[in-house]
Amino acid sequence: MQSNLKDNTEGAREVRRILWPLREVWMKVELEKLDMHEGVTVKALLDSGAMGMFMDRDFAEEQGFKLVKLDKPVEVKNVDGTNNNGGRIEYEIECNMYFEGHVERIRVDVCKLGRMKVILGML
Repeated sequence: MQSNLKDNTEGAREVRRILWPLREVWMKVELEKLDMHEGVTVKALLDSGAMGMFMDRDFAEEQGFKLVKLDKPVEVKNVDGTNNNGGRIEYEIECNMYFEGHVERIRVDVCKLGRMKVILGML
């Protein structure tokens, strides 16, 4: 999934998605829930074209991540400018991400991703 964030004329963020990247790079990461200090191992898509970090809403709820409601929902647009069927991004989570000895606290937008559970993009 490639996404681009941009500000529209009202100052709200928009996310644009391309559903199937030409090349896919997957990495196994551990995501630690901050409130329970439990870890979840997941295969995440590394997407240098994505302008953020994303988690599938169903996966987040199944794994018990604490969803935090955003002050302003984020519109998700397809590359052709139409609204995405998954709807707006209304929640985020904060967690610790572990990968090969590296640990980082990240904020992840929660939305419908379809076949993917986690997408790690550029910030």
